[in-house]
Amino acid sequence: MDTAEVTAHPAATAGRAVAAVWRIESAKIVATLTRMVGDFALAEDLAQDALAEALEQWPESGVPRNPAAWLTAVAKRRAIDGWRRRERYDERIAAIAHHLEREQDEAADALPWDPDAIDDDVLRLIFIACHPVLSREAQVALTLKVVGGLGSEEIARAFLVPVATVQQRIVRAKKTLGAANTPFELPPREEFRERLGAVLGVLYLIFNEAHTASAGEDWMRPDLGREATRLARILAGLVPREPDVHGLLALMELTAARFPARVGADGEPVLLADQDRTRWDRAAITRGRAALARVDALGRGRGGYALQAAIAECHAVAASVDDTDWDRIVLLYEALGRLTPSPVIELNRAAAVAMATGPASALRIIDALVARGELKGYHLLPATRGELLLRLGRREEARAEFAVAARLAGNDRERAVLEQKSRG
Repeated sequence: MDTAEVTAHPAATAGRAVAAVWRIESAKIVATLTRMVGDFALAEDLAQDALAEALEQWPESGVPRNPAAWLTAVAKRRAIDGWRRRERYDERIAAIAHHLEREQDEAADALPWDPDAIDDDVLRLIFIACHPVLSREAQVALTLKVVGGLGSEEIARAFLVPVATVQQRIVRAKKTLGAANTPFELPPREEFRERLGAVLGVLYLIFNEAHTASAGEDWMRPDLGREATRLARILAGLVPREPDVHGLLALMELTAARFPARVGADGEPVLLADQDRTRWDRAAITRGRAALARVDALGRGRGGYALQAAIAECHAVAASVDDTDWDRIVLLYEALGRLTPSPVIELNRAAAVAMATGPASALRIIDALVARGELKGYHLLPATRGELLLRLGRREEARAEFAVAARLAGNDRERAVLEQKSRG
């Protein structure tokens, strides 16, 4: 390969670099800018403007040594220019601008944040997006977009709502935050409980996207899982006596422990029964069980996240699928269903019942969901029904269910597995 071939596509190379930097660093960049300019919506606009400038400049100038620092510095300069144009260069703005300009002059290529302190900035960003002036749906959608880096289509699949609905929620949420003049700060301790549920819900949905990507070519997005788990650890440190936080952290650790074995050499999904359990992360399992023990030590009972963590623990400690305590898992799903009723929980309970007592009893649970019209359009409903029918020897019916599930699946890898089963 000659030099001309290597450098023939600088725009494509720069575009990939921009996409990679944005996927990894966007939350940190927006959080840093929000702290500097004091305006969440403005910070995101500035970051997007910097991203557009990178797409223009990097193909010619090359990718800078610290691309995230470059994007942040450009965004800061745009903020200063905007203040000047609007003649808002009062004493407070002048002081901020002077600080930013000096920072750029002295360390243009250095990281624009302290890597040891950025966690708090990102967490502040989450609490802004989960501000009580927003509806719960808007809180989750906005935070998934800004912190999780998900697109509107991915969020829509997570919510099972139209893309246009998600887009409207995000736009309206930004306007509402601006009108409320939301400060860039963590809420006072007395307000933590009020806003904690929304924050935990956001982290949970981000982690779910990591576990099984809602769309695209990748079966999983482990980068999102690491980010969600990291933020959950920070939150556990901030509110160490909140059992739901430790419950969610336990769930993440115990579930992420299986990530290394969930993907094959070519990126294909590897289901639980076929996973090499020697590849499971034992350190993560230990951390998860310790977090679950902290829930119990607080003495206030197990909430929904802790019950799910207990289910994950059953898998984590079992030597094989056959060795798994499926009766206990069924009981845990029943408790979870009473605490937080949901057709998805009922679907998962059916899968556990199939392992504990056989496919026939599980199929009755699934058919009841179908009869009630619940989970219509959710690909795992026909996929699970297909598995049960297959185990009962009803192959043609099973193939038809797998074909329906394949049409509904948004993830390319998952769709390929279901299509293969529909032909099997």
